[in-house]
Amino acid sequence: RMSKHAQQLRHHDINPCVAETEASRKCMDDNNYNKDMCTAYFLKYKSCRKYWHGIMMQRRRNGVKPEMPSAEERKKMLESMG
Repeated sequence: RMSKHAQQLRHHDINPCVAETEASRKCMDDNNYNKDMCTAYFLKYKSCRKYWHGIMMQRRRNGVKPEMPSAEERKKMLESMG
């Protein structure tokens, strides 16, 4: 059974970077935990976290609830950016 934290990390409405998290984990598994082989995945994950953290902070400052847009909202936001 997964811990509450692990479940949240896999929950698309809570973690906007589930795909990047999973890709990094898979890369590590596939490459015998050689971090050097997975640098690109880590950078994508880091960029994702940084981007959505900025959105969350902006929404918090503006009093928007929830602070993290839902998975559906995020998808629309990304599509509108091209």
